[in-house]
Amino acid sequence: MATAQPASIADTLLQQLPVSPDAYPQKVDLIRDAILLTRQDAAGYRAASFLDDRILGPATQGAWLPLDAVAGAAVHARNLRPLHFIFHTGHVGSTLVSRLLDETGSVLPLREPLPLRTLAEAHDLLLNPESLLSEPEFDRRLALFATLWSRGYDTTRCVVLKATSSAGRMAVPMLTRRSDSRAVYLNLRAEPYLATLLAGQNSPTDLRGHGQERIRRLQARVRVALAPLHALSPGEMAAMSWLTESWTQDETLARHPGQVVALDFEEFLRGVEPCLERVLAHFGLPHGTDQLSALARSPVLARYSKAPEYAYTPAERRAILDGSRATNREEIGRGMAWLQQLARADDGVAAVLDRRGL
Repeated sequence: MATAQPASIADTLLQQLPVSPDAYPQKVDLIRDAILLTRQDAAGYRAASFLDDRILGPATQGAWLPLDAVAGAAVHARNLRPLHFIFHTGHVGSTLVSRLLDETGSVLPLREPLPLRTLAEAHDLLLNPESLLSEPEFDRRLALFATLWSRGYDTTRCVVLKATSSAGRMAVPMLTRRSDSRAVYLNLRAEPYLATLLAGQNSPTDLRGHGQERIRRLQARVRVALAPLHALSPGEMAAMSWLTESWTQDETLARHPGQVVALDFEEFLRGVEPCLERVLAHFGLPHGTDQLSALARSPVLARYSKAPEYAYTPAERRAILDGSRATNREEIGRGMAWLQQLARADDGVAAVLDRRGL
C-alpha cells in the first residue's frame, strides 16, 4: 500500500489561503500570470516595515502558483474584513500612523505590499499598446488582491494597507472599486517636505528612483513642457515630487470626499489625540478617551517607525529639519522658486499651491 506523501509547500499554502492571512501574496508576475505565496504570521505582519523583498530570508517558505489557482482558492476566502488605506506623499509619518494603529490590537497592518506597486505600473499602461492587460483583466486582478488583502485574523476588525508614496496614484482606482473602503491621506506643506527629503542620506537615490514615474505623471497634467529630470537640482526634484503627489492627493479628495480624510503630519504631531480620534472614527475603530490617551503616550511615538530599534522623537525630528534648513537652504529655495515659476505658467499648479496657502 502506497504511503501518502506530505503536501508540498505550494499545496499547503493554497489550502491555507481561504482561511488565514498566513498565506501571503508576496509578488505578482503579470507576464507569467503567477503569484508568489509565502508563509507569514500575525507577528511578522506587525514587525514588517515593508512587505517587499526585505521580508524574504533563507528560512522563508513560499511557492509560485498560477494566478487562476490562487483566484480559485480566494473565492472561498473567510474572515474577510473591511479594507482601508493609508496613502501619503512620502516621508510624512505614514508608517508612524500605521504602527499606532497596530497598538489598538484590532488592525492587521499591510505596509507597502509589493503587488500594489506592480498593479500601479500596470494601471499606468492601460489602453496603451504595450499594456499586458485589458481593463477587464486588470479589474479582475485588482479585485483578487483586494480580496486577499481583506483576509483577517479572528481579532482583526479591519485591515489597513499602507501604500508606498508613489502608489498613491492607485487611490482613485481602489476607492472607486471599493465604496466601503476608507482612506487617510498624509501630506506636508511644501517647505517642510523639501527640508525633510533633503535631510536624508538616501535622498538622491529616493528622488531619482521615483523621479521618472513622477515627472511623467506631472507632465500629463500640465500644459507647459517640463525641464527633463536630469536638469533638475535636488531641491527642484523634491519640489516636483511634492507637487506630483500633492496633486494626486487633491484629485483623490475631490473624487472621494466621503471616503478620504486628509491629514497634515505637522498638525498630527501637534495634536496626536484629536488627529488619532479622526483616524480611528474614520476607520470604524473604537476611539474612547482612555484608548486615545494610551495611544498618545505610546512608545511608538519615540521610535523611528521604519526601524523601531532606533529612537526618534518629535524633538529630534525638529532638530533634523532645522539642520536641513540651514544646510540645504539654497536647494530648498530653488525648489520653492521652481514651484512658483511653474504656478505662473499653469493654472492647475497654481490651484494646488493656492489650496496650501503658497
